[in-house]
Amino acid sequence: MRFTNGYWMTKQEYIMNCATQCVRVTHGADSMQVLAACRPIRGRGDILNSGNLTVTFTAPRKNVIRVQVTHFAGAALKEPRFEINEEPVQPVMAEDGAYASFTSGALTARVHKGEGGWQVDYLADGRVLTSSSGFRGMCHALKKEEGPCSLYPHGQGYMMDSLMLDVGECVYGLGERFGAYVKNGQTVDMWNADGGTASELAYKNVPFYMTNRGYGILVEDTSDVSFEVASEKVERVQFSVEGETLVYDVIYGGTPKGILDVYTALTGRPALLPAWSFGLWLSTSFTTDYDEKTATSFIDGMAERSIPLSVFHFDCYWMKGYNWCDFEWDPDTFPDPVGMLKRYHDKGLHLCCWINPYIAQASPLFREGMAQGYLLKTTNGDVWQTDMWQAGMAILDVTNPAAREWYCSCLRRLLDMGIDCFKTDFGERIPVRDIAYFDGSDPLHMHNYYTFLYNKMVFDLLREVRGEGEAILFARSATAGGQQFPVHWGGDNSASYISMAETLRAGLSMSHSGFGFWSHDISGFESTAPADVYKRWCQFGLLSSHSRLHGSSSYRVPWLFDEESCDVVRKFASLKCRLMPYLYAAAVEAHEHGTPMMRPMLLEFPDDPACDTLDRQYMLGESLLVAPIFREDGRVQYYLPEGVWTSLLSGVKAEGGRWQTETHDFMSLPLMVRPGTVLPIGKVADRPDYDYTDGLELHVYQLPEREKRVVRVPDLQGRVAATYTVTMRGGEAVVETDSNKPYTVIVHE
Repeated sequence: MRFTNGYWMTKQEYIMNCATQCVRVTHGADSMQVLAACRPIRGRGDILNSGNLTVTFTAPRKNVIRVQVTHFAGAALKEPRFEINEEPVQPVMAEDGAYASFTSGALTARVHKGEGGWQVDYLADGRVLTSSSGFRGMCHALKKEEGPCSLYPHGQGYMMDSLMLDVGECVYGLGERFGAYVKNGQTVDMWNADGGTASELAYKNVPFYMTNRGYGILVEDTSDVSFEVASEKVERVQFSVEGETLVYDVIYGGTPKGILDVYTALTGRPALLPAWSFGLWLSTSFTTDYDEKTATSFIDGMAERSIPLSVFHFDCYWMKGYNWCDFEWDPDTFPDPVGMLKRYHDKGLHLCCWINPYIAQASPLFREGMAQGYLLKTTNGDVWQTDMWQAGMAILDVTNPAAREWYCSCLRRLLDMGIDCFKTDFGERIPVRDIAYFDGSDPLHMHNYYTFLYNKMVFDLLREVRGEGEAILFARSATAGGQQFPVHWGGDNSASYISMAETLRAGLSMSHSGFGFWSHDISGFESTAPADVYKRWCQFGLLSSHSRLHGSSSYRVPWLFDEESCDVVRKFASLKCRLMPYLYAAAVEAHEHGTPMMRPMLLEFPDDPACDTLDRQYMLGESLLVAPIFREDGRVQYYLPEGVWTSLLSGVKAEGGRWQTETHDFMSLPLMVRPGTVLPIGKVADRPDYDYTDGLELHVYQLPEREKRVVRVPDLQGRVAATYTVTMRGGEAVVETDSNKPYTVIVHE
């Protein structure tokens, strides 16, 4: 939201009260409070007829400083608020004639005192990270309306602060964003919407950003926070909310990985997902015609072509049309669901069903939900309804505990039948006008937060029924904290190279926002891809954390594109299975530290400025560089950081510190191994869940003489099953291990 015309002029409809001078500092047991005048105070009369801002510093966790800026303290904070994991911290506070400081761990907020103007510096490791300072930096804005007395202006209030950007400082994150990877120059509003991937709208809005200066900012507000990222003021990131109080956290991590470690400790770590979920998922697609015969033909067709398949997904029409959701199998197409699910389980598959939190009027559950008060209501007591999506549909009131249990009781029946997980679709189209929630939550603040409660409800049920470590969703909507309930996919893309590239950009932004796992509809959801796009997207999709073939109006089995598509899917699905000792270790790291499996180059190479803006390649774990191909002719340009890199697929080496230009056929792409890597590769190529230590291969790439690498291979519960310490001595790889299983060492010169 913009309050100015250019740098100097305030828009005519606003009255601005901005922090101008620190006039008082008080200390509590664990807080520091600063009174900031909104005009220079040169004499006693200057305190009259002018507002002030109260700025309170606290420490919710080590290396985090919470800043609460308040104009009118009588205005209550709106609910719901984000769930924040706080820990006891004893901050260090100090004050002298020039400064007052508040320190949490390695992070310090330093307030300038006196008449020199308003300035708060945030410092760590002896350097200033950013500052809240300068002309109209921290403000209350009043959007004027006609009132009964001109002495007391009326209107809507907004709170804002802005933090300085340094030369070369880049901003990343803010959830799932399909536009430019680096957010500088953009206006980004936190408003979950079903806008597709070719839009500035996003399904997953997260009011958190990080920069390449070692810190991140979380605005603790579930409403439509507005960010002006080097846009209204090109020197700053400005963020604003409606109301009289602004709360945000300054998070210091030192490195991009360190920032995510602290941020996910604060807002929740991603759950560890079951190993079977990393295999290939196949869907019925959306509006296609299908029944058990059709689904079985897909499953058997994959097996006949030796393409490993892990999960089969039933999309919307497993239920009868107009009845979404009633959670009953359509008897016309699936007359024996229990028997069918058993037959599919016997083929070694896990099974997924599509659901959403909407109840169509034709569903038998509508009347029951209305009678029991389980559906979202308007302020006059009516059930809120719309014809958008499903005729006469209502929305589950997720703030009502009884409604949640009622909804979950329907899902329990599906779990009892043999369903293993759910695709929790939608959760973005949540109304705000004249809405009354069961628990009194503010509708504006519930719009984005609804998805958190929705996905948490389903994920908790899966944990309860299937057990810890077996729960997984395929979710579309999210907000801050939603990373705890993986996995999330990138929404409705289209069948083109352009959409494939925007899908990757969104995934990179998600990775900067605390989401450790991420997927997308391989080859695009809308329309049907030409065979070349399908094959290139299959390479990319099977080198993502989770891999799903899904579409809208056509099937996505590879033989419908061409025979070579079967070869591509087979090769890369099998490769992913063999890489599981490495990939599942990366999944454990995501769970324990918030480091995403699919990593922007910046996360692994923060000191290489060439990596600051790269958005057509990524690291899969710490050691594999992936550069998807976005052209029909197979030509690709990508950047390698310093060192000698090796193609995992061909063994060809390339010198880093420069750009590479190559042309690849459909059985290949740049999949480069980082120098100094010991890559564990399993022997099983037809499933992702197996004993990774049995028959393990340790591939050694450019490991310097006498340097050690420690490889920890997990079991299927994420515990360390075996440790291998590899040291190069005289050109030979010497291994120390606690494993009693056979393994092979292969040195790549």
